[in-house]
Amino acid sequence: MILLLKREAPEGADRELLRAAARLGVPGRVLSGSWGRQAVELEEPVAGRALRLLTASPFVEETLGVASAHPLADAEDEGVVRPVEVGGVLFGGDALVLAAGPCAVETEEQVEQAALAAVRAGAKILRGGAYKPRTRPSDFQGHGIPALRWLRDAADRHDLLVVTEALDERSCGAVAEWADIVQIGARTMQATALLKVAAKCGRPVLLKRALSATVEEWLSAAEYLLDGGAPGVILCERGSRSFETATRFSLDVGVIAAARLRTHLPILADPSHPAGRRALVGPLARASIAAGADGLLVEAHPDPSCARCDGPQALLLEDLLPLAQEMAAVGGAVGRTFAVPRAARAAAGV
Repeated sequence: MILLLKREAPEGADRELLRAAARLGVPGRVLSGSWGRQAVELEEPVAGRALRLLTASPFVEETLGVASAHPLADAEDEGVVRPVEVGGVLFGGDALVLAAGPCAVETEEQVEQAALAAVRAGAKILRGGAYKPRTRPSDFQGHGIPALRWLRDAADRHDLLVVTEALDERSCGAVAEWADIVQIGARTMQATALLKVAAKCGRPVLLKRALSATVEEWLSAAEYLLDGGAPGVILCERGSRSFETATRFSLDVGVIAAARLRTHLPILADPSHPAGRRALVGPLARASIAAGADGLLVEAHPDPSCARCDGPQALLLEDLLPLAQEMAAVGGAVGRTFAVPRAARAAAGV
């Protein structure tokens, strides 16, 4: 984006405008002589309050730049969230949100145990995969419709919402019928045919960032959903692939903070997938909340050693309450809240 100054602007007005942009966190440079008058080029897209403040300068005459590729997803004011309400749960409000459950739905009993542990820890959403995208065809692919029924039944018994992934256009309708939130996974973030179908399914959509997607690509995928009529979009950071082998993926808390400045959409973090092992889930969860995430999507299993999918990274069900307490503590430090149920606090002696 380029800000052209008036021909009568005093010498040095361009440098003063550049300093004003820097104070707003927007890097740029002076374009010396390129336009026959003073001009400043901004290196990042600018919208909302920052743009209004910069263009309010009495010396700015014209703004040149490419129109945003995702105007529906862009923030009206930097850092301001437009909450998404689903079944009485507010994503992006003052209160943090916790979604918990197994990576893959294996049995009805497993889902019931996970739902009970989730609600005791203060979670509002039951997560679990009815359809599983797997690297190898021999891996467990999920139970499909029966698993959706188990999720719905357990969630209804414990007053929880359900979020689960739709793999393709065919499964999207079934997921929308049984779940409250349709998840688009990292592998299919840019599957535009699926995004178009999900946008019209009548359910809010949880959109995970792909393994190598930029923030620009992530927001462009969200734009497909919003443009198609999705009643709400919630972003989810789940880590990208890098050279590091100490973690399964690299959870990018910088991306959470950067996206927060550019979009009004709520952002959750999935610390389980990038951790790869349960000992790292807590630290990554704390970092995500500190960076500005509006909540967490975590994996928990009654017996991770027997899990048919991603057992090493799944928390034990009894680990959910300590995680919830950490959410409350870190959230309080950054102006957010998380209510751990009174009964759970009493049972834990806190």
